[in-house]
Amino acid sequence: MTPRDRTSVNPHPGQGPAFWRPPSVDLILRWPGVQSLIAAHGRESVVTTVRELLAEARAKWARKPVTEATLDEANLADKSLDEPSLAREPMDEASLVPQLAARLTARLAPRLRPVFNLTGTVLHTNLGRAPLPEEAIQALVTAAREACALEYDLDSGGRGDRDDLVADLLRELTGAEAATVVNNNAAGVFLLLNSLARKKQVIVSRGELVEIGGAFRIPDIMRSAGARLVEVGTTNRTHRRDFAAAIGPRTALLMKVHASNYAIQGFTQAVPEAELANLAHERGLPFVVDLGSGALANLERWGLPHEPTPRETLAAGADLVAFSGDKLLGGPQAGLLVGRKDLIAAIKLNPLKRALRLGKISLAALEAVLRLYRDPDRLAERLTTLRLLSRPQEDIAALATRLLPALRQALANWPVVVSAEPVLSQIGSGSLPVDRLPSQALVIRPQGTRAGVLHALQAALRGLPRPIIGRIAEDALRLDLRCLEDEAGFREQLRLLVGIQPAGVVAAGVPAKPALGEDDARGLVVTVDAESGEGSHHTTSATLAESPPVAADAQFAGTVQLVTEGGATGPISRGGPGAAEPGARP
Repeated sequence: MTPRDRTSVNPHPGQGPAFWRPPSVDLILRWPGVQSLIAAHGRESVVTTVRELLAEARAKWARKPVTEATLDEANLADKSLDEPSLAREPMDEASLVPQLAARLTARLAPRLRPVFNLTGTVLHTNLGRAPLPEEAIQALVTAAREACALEYDLDSGGRGDRDDLVADLLRELTGAEAATVVNNNAAGVFLLLNSLARKKQVIVSRGELVEIGGAFRIPDIMRSAGARLVEVGTTNRTHRRDFAAAIGPRTALLMKVHASNYAIQGFTQAVPEAELANLAHERGLPFVVDLGSGALANLERWGLPHEPTPRETLAAGADLVAFSGDKLLGGPQAGLLVGRKDLIAAIKLNPLKRALRLGKISLAALEAVLRLYRDPDRLAERLTTLRLLSRPQEDIAALATRLLPALRQALANWPVVVSAEPVLSQIGSGSLPVDRLPSQALVIRPQGTRAGVLHALQAALRGLPRPIIGRIAEDALRLDLRCLEDEAGFREQLRLLVGIQPAGVVAAGVPAKPALGEDDARGLVVTVDAESGEGSHHTTSATLAESPPVAADAQFAGTVQLVTEGGATGPISRGGPGAAEPGARP
């Protein structure tokens, strides 16, 4: 006997009100549609999701008399529900399976998702900094798939040193005596201070006491490493005599910190590296430089502003240089230390070195990127970061011209004006903070005084299968195209954007409040609430990626909605990384 659907209104009028009761978990699991979900996602995940939906439904409707009147009332009262179908529709197979599918897709989707970085910041900390070149991607895939000689000496058959995989390349490219690597530059600075200056003094100019991203502050790093900070000079001017006067018996080293994410301009004075190196060596002290980003090649060759290189810094007399792998170098996240052999040896003896070491996948990618620098004539073609940074504005402008009609079509129903305009990109991640790169952007401005339309559109872009991340500045949403190389993929996202409707945009000064979906971080879940030609309603859910080609007929509730051939999807949940680029450097 087939169990009776217990979510329907009382089938026997006049015998008292029926109480809303959901179907059991066992019954739901026997539905053919749910069986398909179990085959695709596993029984445990499906059961968990079913119980979540039932718990939400019981919390709202358990033991409440259900009549046609109360159902109609629920339809009007529960517009704010993330899952309105729980209140407005029977929980039968036709209505519940699509909801389960949507939730399972959102639950099981990867949290680390690719996005289109159209923020105008090339090395965006929140978006993963440097994209890797193909050579590095192939190398890390091989390393991940196979056993590797990570700490195995193939010549002797004994134990090896993982630093040897990249040490020779770093010596060749920087002119250093020795090199070692850790998991990021913040770790590198911490490790060198802990190894060389524990319980001793380190002298730094007051104008170089940087804070990066709120968590990396030079005074805090010094304290955590066991070193004592000695500030000299003033915020804007520091002289050689200031360093000389501060040197005492407890001084371990002199340190210079590259002002990566800011610039002090005007009446300023900084001691050149060569003078600090001479002073340190006169007093028998090492001179250490935290270079921050650290370009391995002279960027001026490709028309970019000059950034100090480790080779230049070592040639000026520095004994040890620390810099990043995932910024201007264009590689994976890593902290690189190059310099005197004895100092590197002391650092490698620190027990913390093991805790901060690189894994085989990062080492494989780093080695592949470093090898590209051996062929500087082709570096701009092969190294993704350098290719994006040196991209000519005329090429970006041509791309903007090609994409402008597609974006206008996608936003035809939005109260906005779309244009292509010149803009200025920034390098990002603390690299060359005052320098800008001429670029081109698709610029979206609201028509009239419609407040909230740009934020609603921004949320819709973040809700796409591959989110599009732009930035709002000067009352316009700007999509800087400097980092857009996948033109076809971007056009596909615009195609999905065509059906999104800007509902709920209100007068100036009153921001719209888009309804949120199940997964606010991913923006994957969409809900269909379409009105058929007969005037009846049906509700279902799906992922945006599953949406069929767009049509243009139906009426819906919500702030951001996607119209499909079978109806409409909405609301799209908000989520994805923000476009703000703090001065984060570690």
